[in-house]
Amino acid sequence: MPDEKSSKVGVVIDVSADLFTAKLVPVRNESASDNAPAKHNLRLGQLGSYLLVAQFNLHVLALVERSYVVADRDGRASHMVGLTPLGEINSEGVFTRGVAHFPTSGAGVYQVSQSELKQIFSRHSEVGYRIGRLTSFNTIEVFLDASAFFGRHAAILGQSGSGKSWTVTSLIQSALRSMPKAHIIVLDMHGEYCDREIDGVTATSPFPADKVRCLKAQEVEFPYWLLAYSELCELITDPADENASIQISFLRSILMRLKRETNEHLELGHITVDSPVYFPLDELMDLINKANNETTDFGKTKSPLYGKFDQVLVRLNSLMSDSRYDFLMKPKTRKSTESLASLMKDLVGLGEPKANVTVLDLSAVPFDVLPMVTAQIGRLAYEFNFWNPLCREFPIYLICEEAHEYIPREDIPRYREARRSMERIAKNGRKYGVGLCIVSQRPADVSETVLAQCSSYICLRISNPDDQEYVRSMVPEAVRGTFATLTSLSKGEAVALGEAVPMPVRFRVNPPEPPPNSTDVDYAGKWRDGGKEISVEKLVSNWHRQLR
Repeated sequence: MPDEKSSKVGVVIDVSADLFTAKLVPVRNESASDNAPAKHNLRLGQLGSYLLVAQFNLHVLALVERSYVVADRDGRASHMVGLTPLGEINSEGVFTRGVAHFPTSGAGVYQVSQSELKQIFSRHSEVGYRIGRLTSFNTIEVFLDASAFFGRHAAILGQSGSGKSWTVTSLIQSALRSMPKAHIIVLDMHGEYCDREIDGVTATSPFPADKVRCLKAQEVEFPYWLLAYSELCELITDPADENASIQISFLRSILMRLKRETNEHLELGHITVDSPVYFPLDELMDLINKANNETTDFGKTKSPLYGKFDQVLVRLNSLMSDSRYDFLMKPKTRKSTESLASLMKDLVGLGEPKANVTVLDLSAVPFDVLPMVTAQIGRLAYEFNFWNPLCREFPIYLICEEAHEYIPREDIPRYREARRSMERIAKNGRKYGVGLCIVSQRPADVSETVLAQCSSYICLRISNPDDQEYVRSMVPEAVRGTFATLTSLSKGEAVALGEAVPMPVRFRVNPPEPPPNSTDVDYAGKWRDGGKEISVEKLVSNWHRQLR
């Protein structure tokens, strides 16, 4: 709060609802202390710095979003700044987001002391969830409101190479330090967060060994019988086939029959075509094959379904004969309805060994079934707490890496179930303790419904104008000056907005220790000095055996 010792640095000359214009005056340098103006590494009026607008008992904290010089009548230069009002500071020094009372022209402009900034950014420090330090004031730590960040959904956005993987790793590591009983699920598209061994070289997970469990999709298995009816139809039928409508109708009838007959001993009650219960795939194929070849009168008369399922059988046989799909089509452990409980335990970290972070390595999942697998994971995470009477005692958090690959903005049939699954979490998950984090390098390609439900955003460098504009339309606080800085952010530097932070803030993410397995390739070094000798036979063998 400004007092007689505070440094007045200017005066407000124009006020609008979203922008103040002020004229700055030169000030003498003062010694740095906790109560001295917070000009560490900053020049007066520098973009991204904070100033305080005060008038009588009104104190408004503002962010410098524009700095320029104009000439007065005598030709002397006047330093002008454009200020975005962020919120008010009351007489007790408590910051409140938003401005209810606006100053008038002539209000004083003051520098903000380091102690005031520390008090504002330590607002959520009671949990200790620290994520970084202010870019300009590296002595001031930035804390997130953990309940708002994890419980009301979040997005981590930035172009390739901006530091998204480092940020995700740092946030999880910090969460485990401050909240050791967390329950986090990570969809790992490129094997960046899991233990990996390639030709004898081992890369370990960046998370503590006693708190993480890394599972490959091929090991955990996401069996065919967990697919929704629409997903199964999409998997084995072709909409362009002239017999598609007949195939889909017949598939519904035999699916209902198989599910009910197979699970009759469990006395589950009402079973629908979408019920997550086991049915034998070989019997399904036998019934389809029988209908496809059925004749009467000793083969002289063909049945109405004769030859209608040729393409379905080709597709099924192709999937069954390709080892890449074994985790889906030929489960070894998930061969009964009762096995669903163990799958859900593994998913949320209650399996053996127990874990606070479950990393699902999906890097070897074929791209054509990846949307179905992610849809299953999202559905299982949601259903776990939807049917859990103690859901508020067991909040879980799902981190969707490379979300644009399976939660697209456009309504594309093959991604429809994955998109629907994640949108359901985005819209209703908060009520049942299921949080969602969207991580993407192309936010303009991500479902608008999902991003719009996020209450907190961590934006790293974004250069694409379409992505910038899309994010600007989604975020709850589209501060013009804040978004203007997105193209100038360095690697590992981010802007945080939304309910998890007291106000929009530019900060440097705490470096993860250890870092994820996602370092950039050293083109210059490898092309200058040469790398290790490559065995083409070995990589072809890895391809054949689907080893990465």
